[in-house]
Amino acid sequence: MLYWLTELSDGGDVFNLFRYITFRAGGAFLTALIFGFIFGLPLINVLRKKQGKGQPIRDDGPEGHFAKAGTPTMGGLLIIGALVTSTLLWARLDNPFVWMVLFVTIAYAAIGFADDYAKVSKQNTAGVSGKIRLGLGFLIAGIAAYWAAQYHPADLANQLALPIFKDTLINLGYLFVPFSIIVIVGAANAVNLTDGLDGLAIMPVMIATSTLGIIAYAVGRVDFTEYLDVHYVPGTGEILVFAAGVVGGGLGFLWYNAPPAAVFMGDTGSLALGGALGAIAVATKHELVLAIVGGLFVVEALSVIIQVLYFKRTGKRVFLMAPIHHHYEKKGWAEPQIVIRFWIISLILAIVGLATLKVR
Repeated sequence: MLYWLTELSDGGDVFNLFRYITFRAGGAFLTALIFGFIFGLPLINVLRKKQGKGQPIRDDGPEGHFAKAGTPTMGGLLIIGALVTSTLLWARLDNPFVWMVLFVTIAYAAIGFADDYAKVSKQNTAGVSGKIRLGLGFLIAGIAAYWAAQYHPADLANQLALPIFKDTLINLGYLFVPFSIIVIVGAANAVNLTDGLDGLAIMPVMIATSTLGIIAYAVGRVDFTEYLDVHYVPGTGEILVFAAGVVGGGLGFLWYNAPPAAVFMGDTGSLALGGALGAIAVATKHELVLAIVGGLFVVEALSVIIQVLYFKRTGKRVFLMAPIHHHYEKKGWAEPQIVIRFWIISLILAIVGLATLKVR
């Protein structure tokens, strides 16, 4: 929205700053951060008053979680509110990729909100039917995938780019949309599974989003892509503004989600943020790099899949409890110990993913 101020510029004044994506990304970060600090406590008070007993705690979960009973959920509203406000304020609103990523984020937040509301109102952990959630998730991801494909350059349309191997493309043809759907839906659900301890999901989300935001900025600049030997995707640089909003809103939320958490993000936040990661990866043609940058989320999701399949086949468990962060809880690791170590792993994976830009 503020980009229109460039029309007042003569090329050498303060209004000219609004032409620069990096300047507007900084503005989005600060706006989202301040939004989180201002509205965080009032939102928590409203959620606590409306929800009463807060988020239901699983009976078969780690014993330490019973002390969290009464903690309100749906804190993702704070992140989404900060993110949407900062993006609409600072991003170029004529950019299709910005709207595509916003569409996925808001739509998945709506699914998560419905699920959280069902859990709180019924005071059980079932929520909305998994089939309904998954069906809506596939529909939203399908729209977003088709949307992105319409704005990719002709030489990249329906192509899968491989990291490290420059100029290597795999033509997916009609399979591009189904593949992108899996990326977006998979990312949303993987982040959702990771959100099980205070502060565990939000920091890796911020790390992954920052990394993808840098990648989006790089592949959206023809001079950078020529130097790095990566594929040029016009318009994706503007996603950096969105990514900055995620980081600012995430930090504002983490202020209240740090152990012991005053609020949980709930599915409202985790599904939305995971979907956003998938959408950014699809927009920038870095779907495979997402698997590296978001490797922690991949491991969390795989631990659940392995546990379920192995138990159905043998009646035994591979992990003491899935997702894998609960396995370490059962082994006696303290919650802050698990959270910080997982943060470190996320940072390492983000650096590896970012390195794929240069290693060719």
